[in-house]
Amino acid sequence: MDPTNQTAISEFLLLGLTEDPALQSLIFSLFLPICLVTILGNLLIILAIYSDSHLHTPMYFFLCNLSFNNICISMSTIPKMLVNILTGDQSITNTGCLTQVAFVMLSSYWDNFVCSDGL
Repeated sequence: MDPTNQTAISEFLLLGLTEDPALQSLIFSLFLPICLVTILGNLLIILAIYSDSHLHTPMYFFLCNLSFNNICISMSTIPKMLVNILTGDQSITNTGCLTQVAFVMLSSYWDNFVCSDGL
């Protein structure tokens, strides 16, 4: 039997935006409110559409779908980035990475499907 490397890679290293702790806290303090405003704004759009029966038209149906899709895209990447900034652990497991990529791709496909004009 030939001696070969039997090491299995189980994590990816995320390099991030910067190594400077002062800039990391600035980035965290910028991205957290933007993420919260995005999620809250889209939730308010969805709730407004569902609560008013006059808004149950195809245009608002598509707007509701796009708002939901925006929440899904935001929630698939930004929380992991915020956790990495807070903890300093900049690794992601293979399963976590594949799950994150799958959600981003699924949300992108759904966005293209809803926004396409049938061509």
